[in-house]
Amino acid sequence: MIMPRGQQLLMPVKPGFIVFSIALVFLLSLLPLGGFVWMPDLLMMVLAFWALHHPHRLGMGVAFVLGLGVDVQQTALLGQHALTYVLVVYASQRASRRMMWFSPLTQALQVLPMFAGAHLLQMLIRMVAGGMFPGFSVALAPVLETLLWPLLSAVLLAPQRRAPDADSNRPL
Repeated sequence: MIMPRGQQLLMPVKPGFIVFSIALVFLLSLLPLGGFVWMPDLLMMVLAFWALHHPHRLGMGVAFVLGLGVDVQQTALLGQHALTYVLVVYASQRASRRMMWFSPLTQALQVLPMFAGAHLLQMLIRMVAGGMFPGFSVALAPVLETLLWPLLSAVLLAPQRRAPDADSNRPL
């Protein structure tokens, strides 16, 4: 694959960093932060990011198990987050070859429909199970996730931007 002009060649990602970032965000998602419907789902974002950047390293089984863990922690309908995370990982893996050509800002615009669909699916599952309509503030979560996408990309790609061997001429 020919690199787009001006794009930096990245070092290979370490599998331990992928596991660490997913585990850290999973533990953060277990914190009781009030359960606001407009809160961005950071675990879904990180799963989408790694499925997009390294589709062969993140399987749908991981997304399913993590989704079940979030369902149990939030006392949600069992399988609600699991189904959503699996569909987000699947959509990210399918779009990975095309989306790698774009900058994180352009990627953010392209993941907006995926995040909006995921939140819509979760809301529909909740309502079919007898839940109340959460209000239109639920539409704010995908917008916040889209705005956070470039920052998430910068943070998760930072270890891959390091020099292969540091010396005095290359401080990074």
